[in-house]
Amino acid sequence: MNAPRRWTKFAAAFGFTAAAVLAGSGVAAADEWPPIPDYPSPSVPFETTAFLTPTDPNYWNPLLAQDRLTSPYGTSTRIVCTAFHGVLTGCWQADESGNPHKLVALPFDFPNVTGSSMPGGGPQHFVFPGFIPGIG
Repeated sequence: MNAPRRWTKFAAAFGFTAAAVLAGSGVAAADEWPPIPDYPSPSVPFETTAFLTPTDPNYWNPLLAQDRLTSPYGTSTRIVCTAFHGVLTGCWQADESGNPHKLVALPFDFPNVTGSSMPGGGPQHFVFPGFIPGIG
């Protein structure tokens, strides 16, 4: 195979890969903070920082049933959640500009292997949208 043809295939492959990476790395659009109901409701939004984050060694303990958060901001920016009977039903986190983003709830509290028999399925694991490729 001659050098110019090999170079053309390499350039095409590189261009395709770069386009795929750039297309998948967009910043998530800002959401709205959860509304405060104008009627009596047990799920009024509240601010919290009660999450295990990857910098906390307990985050990695598979036997610890506690809510987890995987986010580029940890718990350093505003986090607002809604809950029902102590089980989180949704959470939002501010980015560095203060814009809210609805966090993605994983189907289970990874890496926790316990707690699924707790009320509401137990603690949850929330991920900032777009922080982990393929999630959110």
